[in-house]
Amino acid sequence: MNREISGTTKLMMCGLAIAVNIVLGIVMAAVKFPVYLDTIGTIFIAVYFGPWYGAAAGGATNFLTALLYGMSDMPFMLVNIAVGLVIGLLFRKVKFTFLNVVIAGIIAGIVAPVIGTPIGIAVYGGLTGTISDVAVIWLKQSGASIFTASFLPKLANNLVDKTGSCLLIFLLVKAMPGALKPECWLKKRAEAQNSI
Repeated sequence: MNREISGTTKLMMCGLAIAVNIVLGIVMAAVKFPVYLDTIGTIFIAVYFGPWYGAAAGGATNFLTALLYGMSDMPFMLVNIAVGLVIGLLFRKVKFTFLNVVIAGIIAGIVAPVIGTPIGIAVYGGLTGTISDVAVIWLKQSGASIFTASFLPKLANNLVDKTGSCLLIFLLVKAMPGALKPECWLKKRAEAQNSI
């Protein structure tokens, strides 16, 4: 950002991001939609403040949902932390461009089910309670291992979810006034102006 943000403001923004994660996660779970949207706040914080803030927001999200709805959500904290770290680290190294945002979403969309599938198998037997369970059951009955049957639908869901979430954050950042844009966006603009 163009100006230094106070610790209190960062804490408030992290709190808001955690609330957004929880609310969107609850809504998507209630409608049984196979897209989660429970890391969109984590992604926002990771883009703005880096990997450690993103990881903290992600971890706090699952910690709070575990306290509210049951401890079965607690192990999935690792997925949300990983998304915060991946997105935060990527945008410390690369410019915040449309293409890089799509690539970041794809990477996060692969990392999340790689970590989440074994957790989902241990906690829920590989099912998610969404329409994608039909694919899990079909793959399992077709002879696939429980890991493969659970992983493939989660991979498809996460690629759509994480790429879509990253693109939503990209559009949000693009629409913000210049003084509120994150450092990775400003870096992109500075490099574009220097090349003219």
